[in-house]
Amino acid sequence: MTRDPLKIGVLGYRFMGKAHANAMARLPMFFPDAPPIERHTLVGRDEGALADAAERFGFAHTATDWRDALDEVDVFYNLGPNHVHAEPSIAALEAGVPVLCEKPLAPTLDEAAAMRDAAAAADVPAGTAFNYRFVPAIRYAKGLIEDGELGDIRQVRGRYLQDWLVDPEAPWAWRMDADMAGSGALGDLGAHTIDLASFLVGDEVGGIDRLSGHLETFVDERPVYADGDSGEDGDGDDVDDRAVEEYRDVTVDDAYSAQVAYESGATGTFEATRFATGHKNDHTIEVHGSKGSLKFSLERLNELEVLREGDRGYQTVLVTDETDPYVDRWWPPGHVIGWEHTFVHENYEFLRAVSTGNVPDTFPTFEDGYEVQQILGAITESDERGRWVDL
Repeated sequence: MTRDPLKIGVLGYRFMGKAHANAMARLPMFFPDAPPIERHTLVGRDEGALADAAERFGFAHTATDWRDALDEVDVFYNLGPNHVHAEPSIAALEAGVPVLCEKPLAPTLDEAAAMRDAAAAADVPAGTAFNYRFVPAIRYAKGLIEDGELGDIRQVRGRYLQDWLVDPEAPWAWRMDADMAGSGALGDLGAHTIDLASFLVGDEVGGIDRLSGHLETFVDERPVYADGDSGEDGDGDDVDDRAVEEYRDVTVDDAYSAQVAYESGATGTFEATRFATGHKNDHTIEVHGSKGSLKFSLERLNELEVLREGDRGYQTVLVTDETDPYVDRWWPPGHVIGWEHTFVHENYEFLRAVSTGNVPDTFPTFEDGYEVQQILGAITESDERGRWVDL
């Protein structure tokens, strides 16, 4: 185990920067066996906002150029927009600095391939930040599947529904630009579902043999407001009180759907949208087998619905016992945890991998991120061609 604190550098201080900084602050209290860390350098472009964020998040230093940070830190978190994932992450790996990069891995498959190759050539861990792998109920579900409780897996269903873009006057943000984001709901939300399905049933059903995908954009342009706030982090002003400076094109999908055929003969259906009125962060996945089924919803993340062979209906299991994954680190049975705790678990596993050099099989690597990117690309290709695509 590493004795000296690992100096952490983080690119990005908005939504994900805040989530990971919060996780780092919780580690010593709840995971005392985690390696000691120092929140060293926070990287961003706006010096004023960066200094304020560094003070709130507990970082001792700031930098406006990620290159400067790489010389000072032991671990690099790339939490910036998708179009800045590749270059800093590859540079860090080539310098021997472990990397945790937000998903999707990159806007394009070629960039994701370059990141995967850099990780394969480096002798340090490189992780893709699929935080939903670290929900205790998901780990419990994986155990049931591995133990054969569901029998042969026949069908997988996953959906991720949000509604933050229902209003056509909701402000434009980088997530709506194909050059910066790569895709819309497909990469932003669908990447999570596709990875989660692979994590849960990949060993049982094999890879995806072929798929059919459809993408749709409902609003072709959105306003940029005078205050410059994208509003995507929920901190914008009322749009009625702001002047519109211009309208910018939306060049990504607002919704996607896909059908997949696995190598085993199992089938899958996936969808995501940012236009599902009334759904705030509704990520659900269902797995149906020859002996049983299970259902998980992120909006009830402490619960797993399980149907076993011979049962007439689903049993709701509250996954908060001390014997459940990660739960012994938190509260007594029945005292639930929340969305932010998934990042604590993710950081714990990643930093222990950095410290020990041993990456658990369950931790999402750059190779996993690349495989998800392949599927995202195939869904886009299927939509463009109007037919099924072989992987």
